[in-house]
Amino acid sequence: MSHNPDAIAPHGGQLVNRIATPEQRAEFLSKADFLPQVQLDDRAVSDLEMIAIGAFSPLTGFMNQEDYDRTVTEMRLANGLVWSIPITLSVSEEVASPLQEGGLIRLDNSKGEFIGVLQLTQKYHYDKTREAINVYRTDDVKHPGVQVLYNQGNVHLAGDIWLLQREPHPQFPTYQIDPAASRQLFRDKGWKTIVGFQTRNPIHRAHEYIQKCALEIVDGLFLHPLVGATKEDDIAADVRMRCYEILLEHYYPLDRVTLAINPAAMRYAGPREAIFHALVRKNYGCTHFIVGRDHAGVGDYYGTYDAQYIFDEFAPSELGIVPMKFEHAFYCTRTKQMATSKTSPSKPEERIHLSGTKVREMLRRGELPPPEFSRPEVAAELARAMRIEVSA
Repeated sequence: MSHNPDAIAPHGGQLVNRIATPEQRAEFLSKADFLPQVQLDDRAVSDLEMIAIGAFSPLTGFMNQEDYDRTVTEMRLANGLVWSIPITLSVSEEVASPLQEGGLIRLDNSKGEFIGVLQLTQKYHYDKTREAINVYRTDDVKHPGVQVLYNQGNVHLAGDIWLLQREPHPQFPTYQIDPAASRQLFRDKGWKTIVGFQTRNPIHRAHEYIQKCALEIVDGLFLHPLVGATKEDDIAADVRMRCYEILLEHYYPLDRVTLAINPAAMRYAGPREAIFHALVRKNYGCTHFIVGRDHAGVGDYYGTYDAQYIFDEFAPSELGIVPMKFEHAFYCTRTKQMATSKTSPSKPEERIHLSGTKVREMLRRGELPPPEFSRPEVAAELARAMRIEVSA
């Protein structure tokens, strides 16, 4: 492995690239009117893009039955490689029945634009309840991931894909850094160890604390907020990005941090999604990955640290990326600083616990989160956005 100039090899050893060459694209476009069409929802579009740019390496397309079954039951692909979330393209029986295995399928986005091609190798039925129980640990339809699963089609289409066009991100083109580019960036900076941080909320003081603890032991921080589809009540991506920019500008050493967007859709699969998030960041070139309290969780479906325990189910060499597990951080009124139960002598009543939910509630009431919660510049930005949202 020493010939690889990168700090870490992609999952499976090779960075996948399924973006059509200009020649391939011209050929596919010439067939556009003759190919059977399948329309993708936002999540499938996001998965298509993540496969194409190599973020889901070693996947080169949507999963076949063998990969799907092993992923659901054992968190592995058919070849034994660790993989924890099924990446599938589901359609209804009506859509599936005329499609021929072996043929090409035109993939359209919700606007009817021709964005990708699937070489259909297999159509198969699958058990939704089994997937729900295994992947989400619940079949409760109130769980956002289970809800998506139960609403999707009953047939999976498998096969390699090509992405025909890569548009600049409509909101954050400068932060659209694909795995090949982030790896190059880390090489250019001379970073040998890079810690990835997944977030779908604005960064409060507890996040900042654990990121900086991690940064004490690695060369660089890859701040990688998820901007794909999230829940209705999650704070809008553009507001979150402004908060990250403000925070980095005032409170972080700029030569030690790279901010980029993760175009993936959120699954809310808790522990399994923590593994998945780690493997995706490995593909982006991270050697370490922060796993905090209730990572990728929702509601009360997962235990507080289940997302950390699941990493112990795999040999470190199988994952390749090192999980950095952090306890829940809080503001300690006794030591007047951020801490965790590992470092603070405080009693429970001396701990100010922060949560994105609490911050949202305070903002809705027109209150500014205190400086123990949130940096004042960030709180002001959130309040401004919330006022706009309330008046809208």
